[in-house]
Amino acid sequence: MLDRWFSLSKNGTSPSTEVIAGFTTFMTMVYIVFVNPQILGAAGMNTQAVFVVTCLAAALGSIAMGLFANLPIALAPAMGLNAFFAFSVTLGMGVSWQVAMGTVFWGAVVFALVSIVGLRQWLLENIPASLRIGIPAGIGLLIALLGFKNTGLVVAAPNTLVKVGDLTSLPAVLGSLGFFIIIILAYRGVNSAVLIATLAVTVLAALCGDVEYYGIASMPPAIDGVFAQLDLSAILDVGLAGVIFSFALVSMFDSSGTMIAVTERCGLADNKGRFPNMRKALQVDSLSSVAGAYMGTSSVTAYIESSSGASVGGRTGLTSVVVGLLFLGVIFLSPLAAMVPGYAVAGALIYVGVMMTAGLTKVDWSDLTEAAPAFITAVMMPFTFSITEGIAAGFISYCVIKLGCGKWRQIHPCVIVVAALFLVKFIFIDGH
Repeated sequence: MLDRWFSLSKNGTSPSTEVIAGFTTFMTMVYIVFVNPQILGAAGMNTQAVFVVTCLAAALGSIAMGLFANLPIALAPAMGLNAFFAFSVTLGMGVSWQVAMGTVFWGAVVFALVSIVGLRQWLLENIPASLRIGIPAGIGLLIALLGFKNTGLVVAAPNTLVKVGDLTSLPAVLGSLGFFIIIILAYRGVNSAVLIATLAVTVLAALCGDVEYYGIASMPPAIDGVFAQLDLSAILDVGLAGVIFSFALVSMFDSSGTMIAVTERCGLADNKGRFPNMRKALQVDSLSSVAGAYMGTSSVTAYIESSSGASVGGRTGLTSVVVGLLFLGVIFLSPLAAMVPGYAVAGALIYVGVMMTAGLTKVDWSDLTEAAPAFITAVMMPFTFSITEGIAAGFISYCVIKLGCGKWRQIHPCVIVVAALFLVKFIFIDGH
């Protein structure tokens, strides 16, 4: 039955190989169940409920990807967009987390509609590479900044905006140690480097008396505090239009790039980035984000960690189904998640930042008309503490620079439209 449903023989794999691949992928991305509650908790959400919802969103999305698209691509709440939700939208703009979750939902709906009608690929092909590279890099820098903040290595300062914190404090020492453990283990090819570092720092924090013991396993906490609590009236607030668009646009870049990377690792993608069941995969991906927002978590996306499962032989959706089933099992470990201090996951945030900024090497730095927009997009996100402002600055600067340098023919109409919409936002919405 498994062979018929997942075409195991056709793809040159076996149930045992797929199970091992699923376990490998799971071990590389399970850190999200510790990190996501920490981040969304900063927005005022119940961390125990978010823990369960994170597991459910990852489980349902991964299983759906496996059953309907038959691809070894696991899904979970997106790193970066969770920080954008909590720190930029909720805390930065001063809106309730319920309203902010409404923007996630509507962004996911836009994302889903674009995917279903087939516009997604067209948009991806016509948005300049410099902006496609700059956006994830900027998100990575923003995530890293949050990691440094959680360790206390970087603190606010009235005269210099930021400064170095107390390097001898327990969060700074253990948070830094966690980062170094991740880098060393990842360099040595240990797939569960982030999980090992998070647990190691938590144990050390407990030995230092900074962690209260709650137990290891229990029945899952109630999720009614976050489930279906989103405020859908966000669609009526024009001031949130840019946020909704940002959630949709970033989700589009993030998930599409990840899917192409993983399928290329499996040998399933062609030289144009197309892969089997591509349309189904894009639809599952976008609809999972809609469902995740309704359940009470930030945007759900494909995880690049899926490539670790592909590296050990994962070739079909059975790998993703195994990942999903393992996430369902984790639901019963909520007491363990409650003991993880914020600085224990700080190393993971900085590590993710390192990985996301690696794409900047692909920018053509010899061409200032490409390099400058990529740079502005990337640095404006941590400097303004907003993904929306970084995207806006990137699109607007791209059009101005290309036009001023006589390269206006290189500006695609969709880029002009996006830049114009952001200008309208700045002038007529933010300016009043």
